[in-house]
Amino acid sequence: MPTDVVAPPPPTPKKFLRPNPFSNDDGSCPPELEAALAAEQRTISVVTALANTRILLPVVPHAHPGRTADGGVVDHESMKHAEDEVDNACESAKLVSVELADGRHAMPVFSSYDRMRAWNPAARPVPTEAPRAALSAASESDGLMLLDPETEHATLIPRPATWALAQGRDWIPAQHDPELPALIARTLTGVPHLAGVRVEPGKTTEIRIVVALREGLNADELRDSLTQASERLKNNDDVRLRVESMELYPIAISEA
Repeated sequence: MPTDVVAPPPPTPKKFLRPNPFSNDDGSCPPELEAALAAEQRTISVVTALANTRILLPVVPHAHPGRTADGGVVDHESMKHAEDEVDNACESAKLVSVELADGRHAMPVFSSYDRMRAWNPAARPVPTEAPRAALSAASESDGLMLLDPETEHATLIPRPATWALAQGRDWIPAQHDPELPALIARTLTGVPHLAGVRVEPGKTTEIRIVVALREGLNADELRDSLTQASERLKNNDDVRLRVESMELYPIAISEA
């Protein structure tokens, strides 16, 4: 009488298993990031630390999307193209973006599980490398990340810093960028009636661009010069890559 033979399970194809670099993560804030959050120049220190640090993405419960006519579940439109858990987490974090005081939106990320839970007790943490999260945030129109929202050390990661993290580059704040003045001067070359350009730290913006214009311009000429200067700066990809916010400050200069 033949006996039943149970076939052994097929071997797991190891090539499909992704290594998990965070398998021993206890959810606490990485020491280098904790130190950066306490630094005097917090934003610069945090961005530097994030280049090689894990952060936590919040995955939050959302309404059931409903069912199709054949009983299937309707696609979650924003997540149907995600390839893995981290991709899904990035999409979830973008869906619960934090609105800033100026109307812009930032993708929330967290340094620790406790800080994420204080923000939303229902959120589930998914650890990932900060540059990977930055790549997702950079695809949004505002291109911002907000680390540890609603805490005393909440840190907004500016758009140029988010892009730098996503691309694996060092971030230099605009007011400290030694190449920026020459770049802006080249960008504004040819603006009517322009006699000179100076870049300095701004009071309410990152930088203030002082544009020296020929003395005696009428209102239309002044408006045309400033409009052309503004459009050139706004449409220059290199400038946008380096500068989060700027203002034009016109001054009149007499022709010698």
